[in-house]
Amino acid sequence: MPATLAERLGFARDDRVAIVHADDVGMCHAANEGAFDALANGVVSCGSIMVPCPWFRDAAERARANPALDLGVHLTLNSEWPHYRWGPVAGRDRVPSLVDEQGALPRTSLEVVQRAKPEHVEIELRAQIETALAAGVDVTHLDSHMGTALFPPFVSIYAKLAGEYRLPAMAVRPQPSLLERMGLKAASGVLQQAADAIEAHGIPVLDGLDLESLSFEPGAGEAHAAKRIGRVAEGVHYFIIHPARESAEIRAISPDAHARVFEHEFYGSERGRAAFAEAGVRTVGMRAIRELARSQDQRASSSGASVRS
Repeated sequence: MPATLAERLGFARDDRVAIVHADDVGMCHAANEGAFDALANGVVSCGSIMVPCPWFRDAAERARANPALDLGVHLTLNSEWPHYRWGPVAGRDRVPSLVDEQGALPRTSLEVVQRAKPEHVEIELRAQIETALAAGVDVTHLDSHMGTALFPPFVSIYAKLAGEYRLPAMAVRPQPSLLERMGLKAASGVLQQAADAIEAHGIPVLDGLDLESLSFEPGAGEAHAAKRIGRVAEGVHYFIIHPARESAEIRAISPDAHARVFEHEFYGSERGRAAFAEAGVRTVGMRAIRELARSQDQRASSSGASVRS
């Protein structure tokens, strides 16, 4: 029986393992404050940075100052907020199909799918990775803001970049129970296509995904967190959160600010650590998966050299 991803990472086959992941780093000052605090003091194991956003430079500076932090690139093709917008890193003239009437990235995934040229998407996503690397971020992985890069017109680009940079990219097999719970049954084929494309490049595919961050009313955060943690199954699962420090800024930007603030206060504290421990859920970051993939590359290269000699 082949080793599972959990076993290859040093866990037992039946261990329940969560990649506790802070999305939207760099989106604003409050997001940086929340994410970096949670990475330093809570149960959060890794996060990803939105390179086009106004607070990217601050995030990169913090990453350089703390090179042990596990940070990837949150590949961004959308600028979704009504009054807080950002445009493409590559420049509006180079990727005009990714620019809306306000000069920003489109608000919705559907708009991107309908209007963006794949060649412009590749230029922009590559520019985001290169900008993060040039800023001194030790990029550990890739994932996709709002899932837009996983849609069929672009998923081959997402997988290609993961393979080219030898970075794990968030991809999972379809989970019928999750898709049904979220009313996303139609996304099954998209997820399968993404997983197949990533795996074809020799990048490990995760066992599960919990993206039900932010979907709770004020005062319901503790129960929501307990439910999410309790349903982490055997294997390695991507567990998404969106931490942000309480501020007038985050409340002006986001209608779900209450949830972002709760996720910082809970997952960035001993309460979050204790909740995972009490549920018997282990944690791991994406750097470990990057090193696993790259060590496989080295073994394959060494084996090939031995055969040739």
